[in-house]
Amino acid sequence: MAFQAVIFDLDGVLVSTDEYHYQAWLQLAKEEGIHFDRTINERLRGVSRMESLEIMLQSSHKQYTEEEKQALAERKNNDYRLLLQQLSSKDILPGVMDFIFMLKKINVRLAIGSSSKNAPAILDKTNLAGYFDSIIDGNHIRKSKPDPEVFLLAATRLEVNPESCLVIEDADAGVEAAIRADMKVLAVGSAAANPKADYSAASLELAAQNLMHLF
Repeated sequence: MAFQAVIFDLDGVLVSTDEYHYQAWLQLAKEEGIHFDRTINERLRGVSRMESLEIMLQSSHKQYTEEEKQALAERKNNDYRLLLQQLSSKDILPGVMDFIFMLKKINVRLAIGSSSKNAPAILDKTNLAGYFDSIIDGNHIRKSKPDPEVFLLAATRLEVNPESCLVIEDADAGVEAAIRADMKVLAVGSAAANPKADYSAASLELAAQNLMHLF
């Protein structure tokens, strides 16, 4: 059966915001005297802000209350949102717009399925929002990836069956979420080596032309 819809993760799939996330987490870690590096940062891909904070705090010798953790997460988010002011359409990853135009031309339904609560700001700064039939982000869900809630809600909003959806993800947590949602998944970037993915490519740009026969 041909796919009727594509659900895109946002960070790392459509737009390059990884470095902004890393710099914001690194700043917080420095302020708190916590070791943080790019290896630890890789573990934060595709998970919620609070879950990311818990991973970062594993390197801390200090015990934080829930109120303190909330304050830490807010500080990180404030730094990240300041960095996002630099974002523009130039940060859209190569091949993204060509792929979107190809899908729109054949009337494939398009959605965003992101755990980020900053998705609206990112889409606004990059002028991408108008291309999608539905946008589901961290403001709409209770459970972040690898829970399938974000993808299942996107399918519901698109009025298509989960089995008719292709998810495009760059994080292992997102690949797992797609599988739990009974959707096929294309893994790109950091998740390209995930053996559970149905399809894989180093980037969406490299995968796009080879995917069109699936629609």
